[in-house]
Amino acid sequence: MAKGAGKVVAQNKKANHDYAIEETIEAGIVLTGTEIKSIRKGKVQLKDSYVLIRNGEAFISNMHISPFEQGNIFNHDPLRTRKLLLHRKQIDQLNLDVKRDGYTIVPLKMYLKDGFAKLLIGTGKGKKTYDKRHDLKAKEAKRNMDRAIKAKNQY
Repeated sequence: MAKGAGKVVAQNKKANHDYAIEETIEAGIVLTGTEIKSIRKGKVQLKDSYVLIRNGEAFISNMHISPFEQGNIFNHDPLRTRKLLLHRKQIDQLNLDVKRDGYTIVPLKMYLKDGFAKLLIGTGKGKKTYDKRHDLKAKEAKRNMDRAIKAKNQY
C-alpha cells in the first residue's frame, strides 16, 4: 500500500491551508488499550496538533482522541502526548527540517492500515496571507473551468 492509503479516520484539512507541505512521512503511534477502539470509531481530531522532537524521539501533542464509552476506569487522557514510531534516519531528517527557519511538522491524516493506526505527517513552511488568497483564487478558477467544461459536454 502507498503512503496515506487505507481507511482514513481523521484528516487535518487546515494543515494544507496554513502550510506549504513539502515532504510526508508515515509514522506509527504508541497507543493505550482503549485509544485504538476510539480511533476505529473515528473519534479523533487532528486540528491544532503538532509534532515535536525531544531527546531523539518524536511525539505528537494536542491530538484529541475521545475516551471510549465502554472503557470505564481504563480510559485515557484525551490530549496526552503520544510517541510516534519512526526510524532514526527519519527523526534526524525531521529534526534538520525543523531547524530551518519557519518550518514545522504537522499531522495531515490518520488512517488504519493492516489493522494498525498510522499517521501521515508532513514538514512544511507556514503560508503568508497572500499565499492563502492566491491558492483560493486558483481553486475558484479551477472550479469555474470544470463547471464550464461540464456545461459544454452536456449539450
